Amino acid sequence: MKQNSSKNSAVSLKYSGGSNHAPKITAKGQGWVAEKIIAMAQEQNIPIRKDKDLVALLEKIDVGKEIPASLYKVVAELLAWVYQLNNEYPKNGSIQRVKRA
Repeated sequence: MKQNSSKNSAVSLKYSGGSNHAPKITAKGQGWVAEKIIAMAQEQNIPIRKDKDLVALLEKIDVGKEIPASLYKVVAELLAWVYQLNNEYPKNGSIQRVKRA
């Protein structure tokens, strides 16, 4: 079945900075599931970044799995963006949501 490319997609990541583990996918979905993920992030004041290319890569990873080494650099840039936002506007948690437009 062909997927409708105009549907929203969302992927959520979790990273515990002090650990020796890579960030993990905590949720992902399209359509109404993506909208629910985004709404939950907004309710918790979690930063949301729109990046359709990154979402396309991350949504290939199963929920609960760590990101592969090939995505470390791009996810590190994403985490740096979140940390910068958190320094300017303190937020709770370490989860990052990404949305495809």
